[in-house]
Amino acid sequence: MRNLNVQVFADGADIEEMKKAYQNKEVDGFTTNPSLMKKAGVTDYKTFAEEVVKAIPDASISFEVFADDMETMSKEAEILKQYGENVFVKIPVVNTKGESMIPLIKQLSSNNVKVNITAVYTIEQVKEIVEAIKPGVESYVSVFAGRIADTGVDPLPLMKEAEKVCHSKDGVKLLWASCRELFNVVQADEIGVDIITCPKDVVAKVPNIGRDVNELSVDTVEGFAKDIKASGLSIL
Repeated sequence: MRNLNVQVFADGADIEEMKKAYQNKEVDGFTTNPSLMKKAGVTDYKTFAEEVVKAIPDASISFEVFADDMETMSKEAEILKQYGENVFVKIPVVNTKGESMIPLIKQLSSNNVKVNITAVYTIEQVKEIVEAIKPGVESYVSVFAGRIADTGVDPLPLMKEAEKVCHSKDGVKLLWASCRELFNVVQADEIGVDIITCPKDVVAKVPNIGRDVNELSVDTVEGFAKDIKASGLSIL
């Protein structure tokens, strides 16, 4: 496998899958969000957070606020940060009304809260976030490169510029969010991105990086042969 400088984080909220990935050293950290928690069937946020941190005490974990206003987000952030030294509090760059959360980001960072700023799509947002972060406070700027690509726009120019902006301040790390395929990990690594969050199917493919493609033809037809046998289908 190719040696990577980019850290690979698992994106999900299935507690058993998270424990397995941690125990098997498959990833370097974890991120969650409300949608993933809903999909995983989480029914009690506090119980979930406590169980995750107990099982994963020394790898980065991001927990997101649920509120839509700065005052309540601030209160939730105070609760979430207390779950562990390895916890990053996820704050959206804007709320559902499009209002900037930069003042809250600045407030939390000034109080040495580790933040993961999510739902970032533009270089202007990246610059505002980095400006608001206190130097030396470990923080993530999560740019949704995959969703940008889903609009038909190449995210690489933005990510390259964001890498320079984020690394202009001590403690700030650039995170490639919404990974779509394994090649995104290679792209992120090549341009100096610090972290990429991947769904479990992409995490499982990471060991394939650097593999000789000449081996894949035989592997592919072996897979076909296995499925033919299992299907019971025939032509003649």
